[in-house]
Amino acid sequence: MLRLLAALAVGWYFGWAWGVLTLGLHAAVLALGFVQLRWVNRPPPAWGQLLRAWAREVVASELAFSWRQPWREWAEPDHLPANAPHGVLLVHGFSCNRGRWNGWMKRLREQGVAFIAPSLEPAFGSIDAYADEIEAGVRRLQALTGRMPVLCAHSMGGLALRAWWRKYGAGHETPHVITLGSPHQGTRMAALGLGVNTQQMRLGNAWLGALPGLPNADCFWTPCDQIVNPAERAILPGARAHRLDGVGHMGLVHSPEAWKVLQEALRTPSLQTALAGSSFNTPRRI
Repeated sequence: MLRLLAALAVGWYFGWAWGVLTLGLHAAVLALGFVQLRWVNRPPPAWGQLLRAWAREVVASELAFSWRQPWREWAEPDHLPANAPHGVLLVHGFSCNRGRWNGWMKRLREQGVAFIAPSLEPAFGSIDAYADEIEAGVRRLQALTGRMPVLCAHSMGGLALRAWWRKYGAGHETPHVITLGSPHQGTRMAALGLGVNTQQMRLGNAWLGALPGLPNADCFWTPCDQIVNPAERAILPGARAHRLDGVGHMGLVHSPEAWKVLQEALRTPSLQTALAGSSFNTPRRI
């Protein structure tokens, strides 16, 4: 019995020590990503903003990659209640899955809002391949609610929505789209990635240049984005651009400002009316 207790104690100690070590290495690598933004972005973000964004990003990325995505992908299943008045389609980014949206899905469920959040496959395939799954989600929500859903995307998901719009847009009412940290004009960090989809996110590539815009979009970006940079590359031309300071790439999904815009979109009686209305044609800065 004493040997068993001693073994458990040793295992607990080394497990705890290993966890602290890996967390420290993760935080150090993240710190390098934020420091380089001082030379990449013009004007450069202040050191205080970078420090705040880094601290938040350590928490947000650990929550996503160590808990929600590997262990809680289906903790919040798709919600399709009868007679739901609104629908939301949630599209994750590169190397993620639907667990990325667990916080939003829980809140939408409490509000009685229908939602679908697909895990896009193949994980490292062409972004064009995601259009069919997005279309299936859109059609399902339309059939349930009788209206076009609001489309929300993080990171690469914004490009997946543009690829979907190119393939299927002619058959749909214009949707209200919200993108968070999407590399609409590419990102220099994609040069470090593997897979067809990372190649499509590289600066100046022909695939990205041929993508259409989104007619009714709110685009959130941050000068502290360690993944999509230079910072202005996250701005979709023609969209309503919302700047957030002191927040990193993963942290954008936790921003109350983006949630507020989603709530405004859900309160809009008609998305076609929203597109025509002047209050939605004026760019805003947060």
